[in-house]
Amino acid sequence: MKKILLFTFLGLMLVVTSCRRDEVDVIKQQSPEAVDGTFVREWYDLQCKIIKETPGFFPTQAARALGYSGITLYESVVQGWPGAPRLAGQLAELSPDMLPEARISEIEYDWGIVANAAMADIMRRLYAVNITQMNTMAIEDLERKWKTSFSAGKSEETIRLSERFGRDVSQAIFDYSRTDGGHLAYLDPFENENPYTWPNITGAWIPTGNAPNPLSPRWDKNRPFLGPNVVIECQPGNHAVYSTDPNSEFYKAAMEVYEVVSNHTNEQRVIAEFWADDPFETCTPAGHTFNIMTQLLEEHNANLAMAALGYAKLGIAESDVFIACWKSKYDYFLIRPVSYIKEHIDPNFNTLIGTPPFPAYTSGHASEAAAGSRVFTAMFTRGDGLYKFTDRTGLRHGHGVRSFRSFDEVARECANSRLYGGIHYDFDNQLGLSIGYAIGDAVNRRLSWPKSEFGQ
Repeated sequence: MKKILLFTFLGLMLVVTSCRRDEVDVIKQQSPEAVDGTFVREWYDLQCKIIKETPGFFPTQAARALGYSGITLYESVVQGWPGAPRLAGQLAELSPDMLPEARISEIEYDWGIVANAAMADIMRRLYAVNITQMNTMAIEDLERKWKTSFSAGKSEETIRLSERFGRDVSQAIFDYSRTDGGHLAYLDPFENENPYTWPNITGAWIPTGNAPNPLSPRWDKNRPFLGPNVVIECQPGNHAVYSTDPNSEFYKAAMEVYEVVSNHTNEQRVIAEFWADDPFETCTPAGHTFNIMTQLLEEHNANLAMAALGYAKLGIAESDVFIACWKSKYDYFLIRPVSYIKEHIDPNFNTLIGTPPFPAYTSGHASEAAAGSRVFTAMFTRGDGLYKFTDRTGLRHGHGVRSFRSFDEVARECANSRLYGGIHYDFDNQLGLSIGYAIGDAVNRRLSWPKSEFGQ
C-alpha cells in the first residue's frame, strides 16, 4: 500500500512539474499579437522609397519583391502565433521543410526582433545589386533602431537567437524566390539580352515611350504563389476584335478614349494623375496599394500579427495578379490607344499622362487595384462591403486625397483613371478588373488564414 501511495505521489509531482513547465513556456513566448506593429509599417514605407529609387523596379519587379517580403514577414512570426496556419505547405513549391522550425519549447523568442531581422535581411537580398548606398544605410539604420527598442530588458541569448531565426527565415524565402523565374529580372527588365519574338498579328503593339522592346515579356512564365491553374482560370478571354472600320466595336472603343481625353474635365485629369504611379516617380501601382494597406493598418493601430497578415495577403495577391495580367498582355499583344488613334483618328492626339512600354490588354492598374480591393474588403469590412475610406497616400507625391465608400469603388476609380488618361481602352479596364477580383478572391478563399480582428 505504501508503495502504491509513493508511486501515486511521484506521478502527481511529475504532472504538476510538467504543467508548471508548460505554463512557463507559454508565458515566455509573447505572441506577435502582443507586439506593436508600428515598426512593420516603417519597413514598408522604406521599401516604397527603395522601389522608387532602385533601377529596374518596374511594376512587375516591384510586385514580386513586395510579395516575397510579405511572405517573409508572415513566416517569421507565424510559429509564435497560436492557431495561425503557415503559408509553407500552401504556396506553390514551398514546403514546410524548406523553412526553419522555431524551437518554441526551448527558446524564448522576441517576435519583434525576429520580424525586424527578417525584414532587414530580405530587403537587402531582394534589391541587392542595384540598391543605392544611401538606401543600404537606411536599412541598417532602421534595423538598428528597432533592434535597440525591442532588446531592452532581453537577454543576450534571446536577442541573438531571435535575430538568427528571422534571418534564417529570410534566407529560406529568398532561396525559394530564386527558383520562380523572376530572380534578378530587374537587371534586364526589357530582356534585351534575350530578345522577345514579337507575334506577327494585326493590331500588334507598337513601342510606346523610349523603350524599343516591351517590359517583362515572359513574366507570365514565372511561378505564381497560388499555382499556374489559378492564373489560367482568371483569364478574361478575347477583347473586341481589332478593326479599323468606324462601325466596329474596336474603333468605337478607341473613339471613346479619344473623346474622353479631348473633352476631359478637371476632375478626370486629377484622377488620372492621382493613380498614374509611374515607376521611379512613385513606388509603382502595387506600391500605391501597399501604401493604402499601411494607412489602414495605422488607422487600426494594428499589432505585428495583423500587419503580417495584411502584408502577406496583399503581397501574394499583387505578385500573382501581375503574372496573370501579363499573361493576357502577351497572349494578345494589343496596340495601345495612343498608337491606334494617331494612325486612324487624329495624328495630333496626345494622352494626359505617359503610356507605359508594354501592350494594352488588360490593364495592370485595374487588375492590381481589384486584387487589392478584395484583400482590403475581406480584412477590414464586416459583411456589407462598405467602408468609408480616404486615400491619403498621394500626399507624399504632391497629390491631394480621394474619398470612397468602399474598396471596390477604389478599384473602379483606379481602372477608370486609365481611360481618362488615354492609356487604355475601357475593355482593358473592365476585364482587367475581372482578373484582379478573381486573384483577390483566390487569395482570400483558397489559402487558410487567421481571422482578421478588424472585419469579417
